Amino acid sequence: MSQPAFPGSVSRSDPDLTDRQRQVFAALVMLHRRAAGPVGSETLALQSGIPLSPASIRTALAELEGMGLLERPRTSAGRVPTAGGFELYVRTLLEPDTLPAGILAEVDRALLSSTRDIEHLLNEASRLLSSLTLQLGLALAASLDDEQVRDIELASLDRRRSLMVLNLGGASVRTVVLELESPLERDQLVMVQAVLRERLVGRPLSEVRERLATDPDLARHSAVRVVARAAMAGWSRPVSTQRFAAGAMHIAEHPEFASSAQLGSILRVVEAGRPLDRLMMASVEGEVAVRVGVDEDRALAGCSLVSYALPGTVRGAVGVLGPLRMDYARVLAAVDAVGSRVSELL
Repeated sequence: MSQPAFPGSVSRSDPDLTDRQRQVFAALVMLHRRAAGPVGSETLALQSGIPLSPASIRTALAELEGMGLLERPRTSAGRVPTAGGFELYVRTLLEPDTLPAGILAEVDRALLSSTRDIEHLLNEASRLLSSLTLQLGLALAASLDDEQVRDIELASLDRRRSLMVLNLGGASVRTVVLELESPLERDQLVMVQAVLRERLVGRPLSEVRERLATDPDLARHSAVRVVARAAMAGWSRPVSTQRFAAGAMHIAEHPEFASSAQLGSILRVVEAGRPLDRLMMASVEGEVAVRVGVDEDRALAGCSLVSYALPGTVRGAVGVLGPLRMDYARVLAAVDAVGSRVSELL
């Protein structure tokens, strides 16, 4: 089972690399990320800037392969990092990156404009992560059924449409657009709001849904009955795990996923949620974690998952899924920036 890797962490089992081996290994990872294919000693000698002869580079490559950090795909003369090699690179050789101030400002503007609604915020987070990394952006929040409703607000959109805002724990909300079967005036909505607050505030969200559908005291008021029916029609299913993904077109462009069957398998796993939901939230809250080679599902074996478990009252996470050779420095910086900002807004 893949374990989360944290940049800067070391293990007693880590190979003791010489400076030459470190140079060659880091250069090969960089060139492989750009070329998406095996890298040979001649390419390293010409393009890496390492002050070593091709013979010395070949010796270092053979040593790294013997340590299990590199492998030769099929009969290629070049080598590629193994999943274990990428994992060691992330923990011990990765140089931290930061997003430019202009991009951070754009992240702030985009998330702030998505309102306080959890669904809008997570959807925008997944879109931002995909745009920033050119990978598959992910965001999710665990079921809100157990969240306590702190307040209920009704706002008129027009005579036959209203907005119900359910304020939950923290600063998060759940909104439902109400298509009313008969028009209600603003003073009627004020009365309904007062009744709903009296009957429903302080109860878990799951119980609020149930009472809207079955509470006889609510059914006695005609205006309340209209709102309750509209709420159940617009809120027709339990609030299960909310999952958002953006950027399928980006991973489709990677040669690793050129096969439609392979790409389809990845997207089906993303849509199903398992095991990504569990892996994204099974980490240290408020820290970026990397899982290299997600072996919990065969379809994800060629993928890495970079995730940020959100601290605070809403259990959730944001992350990026992409090929093993992804630009880890850029992806970690993006996930950390978006994750920390989302957690502040929830």
